[in-house]
This record gives sequence, structure tokens and C-alpha cells, in this order.
Amino acid sequence: MVRTGFDHEVLLLQGGGALGAYQGGVYQALAEANIAPDWVGGISIGAINGAIIAGNKPADRVGKLQGFWEHITSNPIWDSFTTMYQPFFAPGGENARSFLNQVSASISTFAGVPGFLKPHYISPFFMPSGSPDATSYYDTSEFKGTLEKFIDFDVLNNGSVRYTTSAVNVRSGNYTIFENTGGQRIGPQHVMASGALPPALPAVVVDGEQYWDGGVISNTPLEWVMNDANKDTLVFQVDLWSAEGEFPKDMLEVMTRQKEIQYSSRTRSMTDRFKHTQMLRHAFAELYEKLPPELKNDPQVEMLHAASDYNVYNIVHLIYRAKHYEGYSKDYEFSRMSMEEHWKSGYTDTVNSLAHKEVLKKPDCAEGIMTYDIAVGK
Repeated sequence: MVRTGFDHEVLLLQGGGALGAYQGGVYQALAEANIAPDWVGGISIGAINGAIIAGNKPADRVGKLQGFWEHITSNPIWDSFTTMYQPFFAPGGENARSFLNQVSASISTFAGVPGFLKPHYISPFFMPSGSPDATSYYDTSEFKGTLEKFIDFDVLNNGSVRYTTSAVNVRSGNYTIFENTGGQRIGPQHVMASGALPPALPAVVVDGEQYWDGGVISNTPLEWVMNDANKDTLVFQVDLWSAEGEFPKDMLEVMTRQKEIQYSSRTRSMTDRFKHTQMLRHAFAELYEKLPPELKNDPQVEMLHAASDYNVYNIVHLIYRAKHYEGYSKDYEFSRMSMEEHWKSGYTDTVNSLAHKEVLKKPDCAEGIMTYDIAVGK
């Protein structure tokens, strides 16, 4: 394991469906650099990838991640077609690739995703009100077995890696955190609940309550670290949606851009807020040392002192920048070809970021926090 100088390393994984293979590449690069996060938090597909990481022994994690992504992108007929005819599409450039992706996305839409979801062949609008099939377009009952195949839930709950995910209580609308700490045992239902995105996927029952995807409220788990600021921390924030993008030129691009902005969930503003909060914590920690003893015992001062600290943070942003040809369907286009490209992008971005050794060193700035987005030269 690499000693970074930080008390712990955190891996945060955003939701984004089929784009989640990017996170697999990120983790492979971290593992090859002998960086082993001791806290993994994720939402939706990030919760699934995170559970596979936390729910396996270190030597098995990359293999299990690869196995999972190969399993859900297994379509022998389509894979054979794209392999055979890819040279003929190459001269067409992005237009040809866009066509292939749209066909692949259509296959996922109408035939489902192996081991993950399959469509209800009768529209939910024609099903009895109140029945499970009336509230979603797909059945995810097979997914529990897939999770159990790639996740050892005994390992996940043994406490060696802190695991956090979230979901939304459908009745109350409350944002609920699930975590393998404090006596709570994480099972397949918690992971499935975090990825139960309506209206496509059905709600998942956890302890008698129905839950939807945590990304309905927030798709960025950075806030969890901000609210748990008590150690010097190195954060790898892996986002599948870029908040930055070009102005759309047609309605399909409008829909794509709207989805990107919605699911990027204000990562940049959350980071800026984190930096400002940490600056205040540092400032009051320094001020407290200068106060006379009689003021230090004031209840309001004690309250502020409890919220202040000298902890420092590095936040390394790893953000998937979608290719133009991927378009609106990129988060439900589960072809093997795209999966491998996403994985490679995550791996390359992480290797490039880790080549800059400053990301592994504690910051010495006044606010005690540095952010890096080296993969795109920032």
C-alpha cells in the first residue's frame, strides 16, 4: 500500500448507468499504484461498483469488477456483429459509431441487460394499479443473484473498508444513508435500492420501506466526506457526468445536455462549498488558540470549537468526458465495445493524474484543501 501521508483515502463514485465502467478503470489504476481506499461511497451504479470493491479481498477486486462488467455487457450476437463489421463502419467516423451506439441502446431498451434488468412485455399502464409491474418498465429480480455472484457480503460487512450508499424513501422523500457501520449490515437490497431509478426500475424494499435511486436527490457523494471531516483525507471523486459542455444544436442535444447538468449534481459548487467551509474551520481553530481562558469556556465558543479543525484535504477529480457520438443514450448503451472504451478512459485518466505526485501530498495552503483535475490539464 502506498503511504500518501493522509490518515485515510476515500473513493467516491457517482451514478451514471453504463458509464460506470469508467469507474472500474479508475479503480484498476489505483490498485496498480497500490492505493487502497479505506472508505468507498457510491450512488446508483457507483454504489454497485463500490460494493464490489468493498465486498471483495484486495487481490480479487479488479477481477470481480471486470467480471461484473463483462457479465452485464454480454450479447454474443451483437458483439460478433460489431467485431466483424467494425472496419466497414470506421470510414464513417462519428456518424457510423453513433449509429452503432443507438442500435445497441435500442437492444438494451427492448431486450434488457443480462443479469440486470428485463422489460415488462406488457406496458405498466395496462397493469392493475398497485401491482409491482404497474410502477416500472423493467424487472430487476435477477439482479440480486448477479450481486451475490460478484460481492461477498461477509467481506463487505467485516469493517475492513467503510462502505456508504444512499437511497430515497419513496413515501417520506427523505434521503437515507446506508452504511456498514454502527451495527447495520449491508445486503443486496441496499445496493439495489441505490440504483432503483424511476420510472424505469421498480422501488426496492428495505426494512419494510420502499426506496428509489439516491441520485433522485443527489448524485454526488462528496457531501458525505464534508460532513465527516475529522481526518486528513485524500479523496478521489469519480464523476460520470461532466457539468461543462457545449451549447446544444438540436433537440436531442438539448436532452443530452439537460441530463448531463442534472446528474452532475453540482460537483463543482459542492467542492467550492467544501473549500469555503474548511477555510472557516481552519480560521476558527487558529482564533481559538488566541482566546483568553474565560472566553474558551463560553458555550457558543465551545460549539464553534467542536466544528473547527486543522485537517487537510486533497480532492482529485476524475470526470468522464463523453465522446460526441455517444449522445443521449450513453447511460443505457451497454455494448461490450463501449464498456471497454469507458474502462480504458478511467484507467488512463487515473494513471495521468497519479503521475503528478503533488496529488498524494498534504496541502500547505491556508484553507487546508486542494483540488485537482489533472486529466484535462487543470
